[in-house]
Amino acid sequence: MTETIPSAISAAHKVSGVEIVLESVTKRYPGQKDAAVDNVSLTIPAGEIVVFVGPSGCGKTTTMRMINRLIEPTSGKITIDGKDALSIDPDKLRRGIGYSIQQAGLFPHFTIAKNVATVPGLIGWDKKRITARVDEMLDLVGLDPDTYRDRYPRQLSGGQQQRVGVARALAADPPVLLMDEPFGAVDPITRGLLQDELMRLQSELGKTIVFVTHDFNEAVKLGDRIAVLGNQSSIMQYDTPEAILANPANDMVAGFVGADASLKQLTLTRVRQIKLKQCITARETDSVESLRSKLADRKWKWALVLDQRDRPLRWVSPMHLAHATSLRGVGNELGEAVSIQSTLQDALEALLAESNASTVVTGLRGEYVGLITIDSLVSHLSEMRAEHEHDHDEEAE
Repeated sequence: MTETIPSAISAAHKVSGVEIVLESVTKRYPGQKDAAVDNVSLTIPAGEIVVFVGPSGCGKTTTMRMINRLIEPTSGKITIDGKDALSIDPDKLRRGIGYSIQQAGLFPHFTIAKNVATVPGLIGWDKKRITARVDEMLDLVGLDPDTYRDRYPRQLSGGQQQRVGVARALAADPPVLLMDEPFGAVDPITRGLLQDELMRLQSELGKTIVFVTHDFNEAVKLGDRIAVLGNQSSIMQYDTPEAILANPANDMVAGFVGADASLKQLTLTRVRQIKLKQCITARETDSVESLRSKLADRKWKWALVLDQRDRPLRWVSPMHLAHATSLRGVGNELGEAVSIQSTLQDALEALLAESNASTVVTGLRGEYVGLITIDSLVSHLSEMRAEHEHDHDEEAE
């Protein structure tokens, strides 16, 4: 059965990705009675993140790898932007598809710059263009090029390595990005930050992304649509996260959703949808006296120090400023921040980790945009519940 869903991409959303269509795709390994993937048909809309989620061994990674022919299908058809993927030279096909895996898969003896430059070099870009692209991509994934380009993978944290892996996968500007459990090997906080980074990148780039995970919460957070796969990649349900949470298609899907479906709703609302609070801010180069004066007139005696690109650095209070001659290095280190792409679940976790009941919110380039507080979060959740109860009452009538 073919599962096709019309695209829900808004006209305002930039799309550089292309449609992928799987028609009756099957993979059989010699000597095995059952197919690893059996007769899968699926349309992946251009410019969306489609997440394959399912139990270990269900065939989700095999299905994804058939798209770039790291695994050759036994039968069926795969088209990418209307072109038959099986008719394209495999090496040429793969150079036009980004690929990001768990633990980044970086070449250990290459510098970060050389890692990112791999595919542009293979397809013949000149050195000047490659150098510019490397710096552009490192900046895009939040790594300062001057700091990181000449380092080696072993000198980076796991999260930084994953960022480089994503930069490498996107370096040649492919329309399609395949991601195989890319954040599975990092700690939960880093994982959340990398998920936010991916959503930020996608809002700018509009690629077609196929993302494999066994974590349903990750699927709900990232996916424009989720394909819940059973044995042999049979499609149990293919729909938006909202639709799957509200109406699981069968017991297996309901098992993935779990008993905390209402809590998972927190992952469907982004921080950008909440009205943010504001606080006093100052750049590191601003005068201490000016900031003291601003704080003197405020009930809440804290200000946020920003760098020259308006990225938040530290909290300062009048006590910090009492003997300071400059704002550089003054104040308390910033706690866990969230981005406008973060979910309410992320915001709640960050708030619980903070002692002052507020968390800084950053924009697409890491710039300060506001604060989210316990009060604003509770208020929004109350409004969501009231709307849900109103809709439920109307349905009952």
